[in-house]
Amino acid sequence: MSKVRRALVSVSDKTGLVEFAKGLSELGIEILSTGGTMAALEKGGVPVIGVSDVTKFPEMLDGRVKTLHPAIHGGLLAIRDKPEHMEAIKKHGIEPIDMVVVNLYPFEATVAKPGVHLEDAIENIDIGGPSMIRSAAKNNSAVAVITNPAMYGTVLSELKENDCHLSNETRHKLALEAFRSTARYDAAIAQYLGKKFAPEELFPKNMTLSFEKLGDLRYGENPHQKAAFYKDLFDWTPLSVASAEKMHGKEISYCNVIDLDAALAIVSDFQKPTAAVIKHTNPSGVACAGTIAEAFRTAYNADSLSAFGCVVGLNRQVDLETAQEIGSHFVEAVIAPGYDTDAEDHLEKKKNIRLLRTNVPITRDPGRLYMTKVKGGILVQTDAYAEVDRSKLKIVTKRKPTEEEVDAMIFGVKVCRHIKSNTILLVKGERTVGVGAGQMSRVDSTKIAGMKAGAEAKGSVLVSDAFFPFRDGVDAAATVEVAAIIQPGGSVNDAEAIQAADEHNISMVFSGLRLFKH
Repeated sequence: MSKVRRALVSVSDKTGLVEFAKGLSELGIEILSTGGTMAALEKGGVPVIGVSDVTKFPEMLDGRVKTLHPAIHGGLLAIRDKPEHMEAIKKHGIEPIDMVVVNLYPFEATVAKPGVHLEDAIENIDIGGPSMIRSAAKNNSAVAVITNPAMYGTVLSELKENDCHLSNETRHKLALEAFRSTARYDAAIAQYLGKKFAPEELFPKNMTLSFEKLGDLRYGENPHQKAAFYKDLFDWTPLSVASAEKMHGKEISYCNVIDLDAALAIVSDFQKPTAAVIKHTNPSGVACAGTIAEAFRTAYNADSLSAFGCVVGLNRQVDLETAQEIGSHFVEAVIAPGYDTDAEDHLEKKKNIRLLRTNVPITRDPGRLYMTKVKGGILVQTDAYAEVDRSKLKIVTKRKPTEEEVDAMIFGVKVCRHIKSNTILLVKGERTVGVGAGQMSRVDSTKIAGMKAGAEAKGSVLVSDAFFPFRDGVDAAATVEVAAIIQPGGSVNDAEAIQAADEHNISMVFSGLRLFKH
């Protein structure tokens, strides 16, 4: 352990600063400081030496240059048990600095302000702070670096207990937190300037990402797996599971988060009152209706057997009628813009339900990027959403779809993109009646959708996320008496699928839009 005799303190966030510095001073630790920090310490009665007195050089360029000097960085970077290093700093009159207490200009808070000017953002890019942090963290065997005011109490207690010494374990912990803080800071700057200087770059050569832990989860996908939930610091949309307010119930689980995100994504696509009932990321039912209560009832009853233990997404405020409907079933979690007081009171009587509210209207986010982690890399893509232009739909069969069937097709395409491929979806009006998801064979998905729909399959519209490679999928649809099919088209066997549809008097429409979801 190396003894702390001299500390440099220069902070933007002055929370707990004076109390901590007084504690250092009472231990006999000499304190160096700059600018506003120095003024705050002097006002608080803490003995302090100005950095300019050490460097023999004044602060200049409106404070842009203060600590960028060999008298500072030599004192931080000199390896204490390397004689040539110690001889070099002694030759140049440089004294070692054993602790750095620095937090950075509030760049993230500045750019988060509405209408912030680029000049203001630039002036909040800290240069000297990150340089000192990195120098101290690099030489952590001899120099302690504190970037988080929450650590003041812990560090001060250890210094008092160990005659101004800090353990290697503490130094390592502080250094790691320091490097993480500068990485986050640089990532924030890169993200902001990327949007300002290169807004056309949807996929930049180097993608800087930063995430902050919201908390540990009860477990991962299975009880023997550990998991945690992080928020994206630079895509901090107010409409997300990460930013939603948890109002009631046990802690959400890993699977809850994924299902809630899926529910939110579906209901965001619709302007009418819409409900999505989710099981294992796929909807067991989706419906639009005149009221949110009717939408929930319809979506839940689309496949009430599968809906047991579901997650529910609603794009309208939850009223008492809806709450009573939800409360009559076993529902794991609900996410909605908000809850009427009586609705909230009613649902909170059920101790096992989790209630989340977004506190903002649920609408589609057109700029969302979707990321999938794979071993050794990350895949990034834009949203699969595309408006279906009914004037550009291509009718390829003898039987033409009715206007009502086309309406159902447009509803179904919006839902279809949220279901795992291979997907076959059966819809009537603005409600799902059968979902066939995640099968290796499109024929199997068709059979499952028909089985789920039962008698409701008759006269329904079938939505396929990709083309039919053979006629067998159309033949399977005919066995449950679907009335119309919408699919992308584009198979070498399109003519075979069209012929099958004509034989069964099914109307078929090509959308030209594939909607795989893996």
